Amino acid sequence: MLSDQSVPVVRATLPAVGGALGDITTLFYRKLFDAHPELLRDLFNRGNQAGGEQQRALAGSIAGFAGMLLDHPDVRPDAMLSRIAHKHASLGITAEQYKIVHRHLFAAIAEVLGDAVTPEVAAAWDEVYWLMAHALMALETRLYQEAGVAEGEVWRRMEIAERREQTPDAVSLALRPVDGHPTPPFRPGQYVSVRSELPDGSRQIRQYSLSAGPGRSDRRITVKRVRGGAGPEGEVSSWLHAHAREGDVLTVSAPFGDLAPVDGDGPLLLASAGIGITPVLAVLDHLAASGATRPVTVVHADRTPADHAHRQEQLELIHALPGARLHLWYEEPGDQAPHASAGRADLAGVDLPPGLTAYLCGPVPFMRAVRGDLLRRGVSARAVHYEVFGPDLWLGRP
Repeated sequence: MLSDQSVPVVRATLPAVGGALGDITTLFYRKLFDAHPELLRDLFNRGNQAGGEQQRALAGSIAGFAGMLLDHPDVRPDAMLSRIAHKHASLGITAEQYKIVHRHLFAAIAEVLGDAVTPEVAAAWDEVYWLMAHALMALETRLYQEAGVAEGEVWRRMEIAERREQTPDAVSLALRPVDGHPTPPFRPGQYVSVRSELPDGSRQIRQYSLSAGPGRSDRRITVKRVRGGAGPEGEVSSWLHAHAREGDVLTVSAPFGDLAPVDGDGPLLLASAGIGITPVLAVLDHLAASGATRPVTVVHADRTPADHAHRQEQLELIHALPGARLHLWYEEPGDQAPHASAGRADLAGVDLPPGLTAYLCGPVPFMRAVRGDLLRRGVSARAVHYEVFGPDLWLGRP
């Protein structure tokens, strides 16, 4: 909760600070990487930096947190904070790094806003930053404890036990610990980070959902190659496609992520598009292994049947669940999917049981459209959960 003296200051300056956050975050990252080039080389996603997604996500989280402090002073934005904390834990972020961020962020604020940053304004926004930082540090400490690791020590060497080409642009890798010790449990829907050493010596990190349930002895990820187009070509995904082979060793984090369907008998909606199918597969695998009979509505959209990663596996898992129903959309169905609908996913004709809890994963436009369909049909916003691959540009939004 903001102090009484800071509330009016933050309220009065939020429009100006919020309007300048794009310039502030861009300058912040430039200052940060000038002082600590190793962070860009070995921690931050260079592709997201080049495209500006990370800057927009940071700006959205700061503005969203400040707005929540003003509009809902007695409610901590746990959903937003949890999502950030899980991402940070998967990267091995430590409390000391918050001090580094603070120094360069406030230097950027002072430079962009100039004389408008009076001592009173600086103190109020300093309070906002540390309220958010301390909340995140507390959550991350708990996540590290639950994972059974020291702060930031999330990494483990894992061998590729099996490689399978799922589509021309998606490959699955089954991983097992090099030390032979069992892998700790995880919740279906969670992800791991993979740290890859690239030809220029950098160690870039990317998150990949675990694409099979927790009942297996190994862990499986499915990597979609990010091809160049509107944005840069994926550095890590391209490297893994070209070089990762059975017997190779990868550096992999403990599992994190808060997209984990609740246990029970209530109806579920699992909606995915493209490579967003990966956490859905883990959930379906878990439900099938546990003999679940709850109603499960599965929605998937893809470009063509050939682009649908793990297509046959998904069909088999759904067949194993007596309460599951599949709704498929392909932009180009062809002759391989006579029962699929043509075009983009549309929930207008999909039966939605009362008390539904929805989990979405895929490109943001897809999730935005599905979420809108659900809200229009009376599903509570609290019952709609999602996972974004990459910087979360929804942070701070209801």
